[in-house]
Amino acid sequence: MINFLDLKAINNQYQQELKDACVRVIDSGWYIMGNELTQFETEFAAYCGTKHAIGVANGLDALILTLRAWKELGKLQAGDEVIVQANTYIASVLAITENDLVPVLVEPNPATYNLDPTTVAAAITAKTKAILPVHLYGQLSPMPEIMAIAKKHNLLVLEDCAQAHGAEINGQRAGNWGNAASFSFYPGKNLGALGDAGAITTNDDELARTLKALRNYGSHKKYENLYQGVNSRLDEIQAAMLRVKLPYLEAETIRRQKISQAYRSGITNPLVTLPHVIDELAHVWHLFVVRCEQREALQAYLAEQGVQTLIHYPVAPHKQQAYSQWNNISLPVTEEIHQQVLSLPLDPTMSEEAVAQVIAAVNGFNA
Repeated sequence: MINFLDLKAINNQYQQELKDACVRVIDSGWYIMGNELTQFETEFAAYCGTKHAIGVANGLDALILTLRAWKELGKLQAGDEVIVQANTYIASVLAITENDLVPVLVEPNPATYNLDPTTVAAAITAKTKAILPVHLYGQLSPMPEIMAIAKKHNLLVLEDCAQAHGAEINGQRAGNWGNAASFSFYPGKNLGALGDAGAITTNDDELARTLKALRNYGSHKKYENLYQGVNSRLDEIQAAMLRVKLPYLEAETIRRQKISQAYRSGITNPLVTLPHVIDELAHVWHLFVVRCEQREALQAYLAEQGVQTLIHYPVAPHKQQAYSQWNNISLPVTEEIHQQVLSLPLDPTMSEEAVAQVIAAVNGFNA
């Protein structure tokens, strides 16, 4: 069986360095908010090209806390609208509703699956205060156009970069386009910790100070609390793991790009729609997502051929029980995407033989 993603193999590449980093943290005697976190924040901010990176417990918290910080700073208030593409993972929407803000779900670009400036512009009302572009599958949303819309209407922009570590447009990386950006370092991400972890990047000094307090019980100074904050701190062990893996991210991205190029040139099955790529060198390929009208049959066939696939995501947020009040909303582009997408194996440790086997299996499918 060709696994969708072999995390054991990925982390085995750096096994000794990861173990050494663990020992370093254990021997330090300092396990929360210490040197490893400080160093990782500096290194990750430099990687993204931003002034600040603020480590938090996970990617969802990164989204929630950024919106919360803007509320504390008076830039948002309950009831404000936030525009987001409807085909995102539910976390993007949860962060909005958790802050008593109103998600405005818009149809994505059907070719790239990312936010469409046309639907964004059409959705703006007097209550719109922010845009939340989600960089799905490893390719950036059209950020120059989105930022132009935001500037015209004086809107905040929060990038969801959970799937886009290192993706760029014209040399400017994910996390350095909007007013702030959230990252997840969930183990399966391109830059993955060995547990939950997340970060926020920004060039806004005031926002960074507010976020550092909010993640730590609302405290900027021990036993003094500016805000009713939370406990959402990136711990020393996970920061140390990420410090080991960050220098290897570029090489892993290049391998992902080569696998994706092989898929895109080798898969010729007319029943399968391949991803639309704007810039080969700017796409970091967190996922290789194809579309097929006979998705379930394709997935079953590939399993028979020894190829594991996943669906990102089978149910759109507006069709979830959690948001039952939206279940009757019609978003046909989004709904079709969720009914047809299938993610092929994409693992930087895959052999050439495995890549060829996936290509042959997809080409062998005949509904």
